[in-house]
Amino acid sequence: MTSIRTLIVMICMASLLGIAFAQGAPAAQTATAPAAQTAPSAQAAPSATPPPRIAPAEAKNHTRETATVCGKVVDTKVPKYGLAGHGKPITFDIDQPEPNPIFGFVVFGDGPTGVQDVIAAYKDKQVCVTGKINMRPNEAPFILALDRSQIKPQASNK
Repeated sequence: MTSIRTLIVMICMASLLGIAFAQGAPAAQTATAPAAQTAPSAQAAPSATPPPRIAPAEAKNHTRETATVCGKVVDTKVPKYGLAGHGKPITFDIDQPEPNPIFGFVVFGDGPTGVQDVIAAYKDKQVCVTGKINMRPNEAPFILALDRSQIKPQASNK
C-alpha cells in the first residue's frame, strides 16, 4: 500500500514538474539578455515602433492586437464588489454609452477613494488607451489597463 502511494505521489510530482518546465518564457528572456547588452540598437528598433492608432468603432476588427484607441469617455460602470488585491474594476465606455457601447476600457480603483479618483481622472475627457484589445461574445471590445500609464488623457480641444 505504501509503495502505491509513493508511486502516485511521484507521478503527480513528475506531471507538475513537466508543467512548470513547459513555461519557457523566463528561459527565453535570459537567453536574449546578453544579446541586448551586446547589441542595444538591434533590440531597441522593434520596440520603438508605437502600436497603431485606431478609432473606437474599428477596434472590433483588431481583437487580440495591441493598439491605441482614442475617444471621449461618455459613461462609467462600477460593480458592487471588487477583486482581492486589485480593487473594483471600473469600466469606461468611449464615444457611445450603454446600451450599445462601441469600445471600453477597464481600470482598477483600490482604497477608500480609489474609485472616485479614477473616475474623476477620465470621466468626460478625451483619452487614448494602449493595450491588447479583447472581446467577449455579444459585447463591445475593451482594453484591460492594469497599469494606469496605459491611459493618456488628451488636450480638451481634440
